[in-house]
Amino acid sequence: MNNNFDQVPGELVEKLKNFKAGRPLKIMEVCGTHTVEIHRWGIHNLLPAEVKLVSGPGCPVCVTPSYYIDQAIHLLQQDFIIATFGDLVKVPGNHSTLEKEKAAGGLVKVVYSPMEVINYARNTGKQVVFLAVGFETTSPGIAFTIHQCSELGINNIKFFCAAKIIKPAMEIIIRNSEIDGFLLPGHVSTIIGSQSFNFLAENNIPGVVAGFKPLDLVSSILQLLSLIKSGNNQIINNYSRAVNQSGNLKAQMMIEQVFEPGNSEWRGLGNIDHSGLKINQKYRDYDVEYSVDLNIPREEVNTGCRCGDVLKGYIDPPQCPLFKKQCNPDNPIGPCMVSKEGSCSAWYWYG
Repeated sequence: MNNNFDQVPGELVEKLKNFKAGRPLKIMEVCGTHTVEIHRWGIHNLLPAEVKLVSGPGCPVCVTPSYYIDQAIHLLQQDFIIATFGDLVKVPGNHSTLEKEKAAGGLVKVVYSPMEVINYARNTGKQVVFLAVGFETTSPGIAFTIHQCSELGINNIKFFCAAKIIKPAMEIIIRNSEIDGFLLPGHVSTIIGSQSFNFLAENNIPGVVAGFKPLDLVSSILQLLSLIKSGNNQIINNYSRAVNQSGNLKAQMMIEQVFEPGNSEWRGLGNIDHSGLKINQKYRDYDVEYSVDLNIPREEVNTGCRCGDVLKGYIDPPQCPLFKKQCNPDNPIGPCMVSKEGSCSAWYWYG
């Protein structure tokens, strides 16, 4: 371990390792970055035997369904330039990936920020479609980019929106899975605020908003286990240096200005009502779904990948029959192995 883990007091580590829950407990981390950091530092190995930590649907690339990739490839074949975040390039559709299509001559531009798309579109002069994927963390930036396109009168950019809201997915999980407590996402909470998770307490489930350093994670898991053991179903903010109760009100206003709630499909969870963000009427000219027919034939190829079950916390990655066999970072069968925040990727690299 390096100095990051050395900052965790030894007595805190011992307290976690020797915690007596009194019964089997299942806790879920909802954030993909938490998944990676927990495995990177071996924090999952510190948990007592009666405590099981499972991953949830906190990786936006992982919950993006194959059909969305098929539709993006369809746009590419209609002579649009596709602009996207890097992780999405390798996510398998049912027959291909954007990476393979790019190798075959398709115009795919990897960007690191939605605002990059504006300069790129100005320079190319061709029709560009940005694949707007993410949770509340990236949605304000996407909304601001759409707003700027409107203000600047840029007419050669469209957005294919698959932005998602984390709360409805968590509500599905608590109705269908036996989760005793949640390690709540730090990045998303900076936008929506810790009070957005009060619905968990109303369902008698505690949660702790956590940061990303080893000390954040160890202390947050300990707090969560103590809440569960004592029957205290409250929400604790253990990331107060970045998260407040109300969140970032300006970011929330930008989301509300550009988007409206809509249904959205999640890999492994299906179609969830009001779990997505759709471009509203004012900015509809920038929504590619209103100018291009994306109702292409739908075919779900059964690869044997169990990424959906991993996202629901039903299984750990090694329980998938493809894990480390047919499916690996060089040949990812499912998005949980593609994304750096994916559970399968974290298990592959860090065990």
